[in-house]
Amino acid sequence: MTEDKKNESTIEAEEVFGAEEIFAEDTQQAEGTEANDVVEPTELQQAQNRIAELEAKIEEMENRNLRLQADFDNSRRRARLDLEAAQKYRAQSLATDILQALDNFERAISIEADNDQTKSLLQGMDMVYKGLLEALKKEGIEPIESVGKPFDPHLHQAVMQVQDEDFESNVVVEEFQKGYLLKDRVIRPAMVKVNE
Repeated sequence: MTEDKKNESTIEAEEVFGAEEIFAEDTQQAEGTEANDVVEPTELQQAQNRIAELEAKIEEMENRNLRLQADFDNSRRRARLDLEAAQKYRAQSLATDILQALDNFERAISIEADNDQTKSLLQGMDMVYKGLLEALKKEGIEPIESVGKPFDPHLHQAVMQVQDEDFESNVVVEEFQKGYLLKDRVIRPAMVKVNE
């Protein structure tokens, strides 16, 4: 081989070897770029995950806020209804205590008077009795009508049953103790005798 041919084959070998080195460097750079590309999507994915977490927390806080607002509104409504009921039925405890006195007045007034002094005493008691009834009526307390009315377990307490042809079945025949209503609430049911 001539010297020129040797030089040419050496140059070709160097070129091939240099090309291989360049290819290897390009491959490494490409792999490095891919590695960087992989890092970037991971960081992007982490950021997206963090955004999703924060959005979930915001939604949870909004839901919690809405529930708290609803609970607050419900408690305020319950308090208002309780206050209205307390105002509506404020006379119930007083009326319950006074009912015993009314029962005693009724028993005393039902006594037959045999002299003028007893008559005037009963007349005074009757006036006090009517005054109490009027005061209770102003507060919405009224006696329950019972005799001749159909038996209603919400209004009446049956203590006896009889068979009376003058009355229909399941009708109140006699009242032993008056019952009273406070507006729409029964504060004491009437004790009655019911026809079978």
